Amino acid sequence: MITGLAHTGVCVPDCEAAVAYYRDVLGFTVLSPPYVMDGDAIRADMGELLADPAMKAAIVGFGDDGDRVLEVIEYLRADAGETRREGLADQGLSHVGLICENLDETRKALEDKGVHFLVDGIADIAGVRTTWFADPWGVVFILVEKGKPARPYFAQFG
Repeated sequence: MITGLAHTGVCVPDCEAAVAYYRDVLGFTVLSPPYVMDGDAIRADMGELLADPAMKAAIVGFGDDGDRVLEVIEYLRADAGETRREGLADQGLSHVGLICENLDETRKALEDKGVHFLVDGIADIAGVRTTWFADPWGVVFILVEKGKPARPYFAQFG
């Protein structure tokens, strides 16, 4: 049976630019630099999902988070309609949650770097403080400051 949560994949039009953004603006560590996957192995993996799959991919995250990383993917031969959906409320991936220690300072630092926030302020809900932003490619993120730092995110309320 399933024993854990591995990665979250985000589709971008330029893997190199996205990795630079996640590293330089959001503070991710590049755990596996961009590399191209093409040929029989990738066709065996996802050839039923895309007509002729090839991708440039990288892994970014935080060194102590194990498998909980972002896989940044640029599909090299796919039409946008094959790999993109519109709207936060569409079924499927809606956002990626990021933990920070001080939401006010983190938001200010990101605003100073030109990050586009989707909401005007910071909310207090279910034992956490939150604010929402999008990367340059439309991937939506929520920043979360836990009220009880020793507890996991899902156990903040109560």
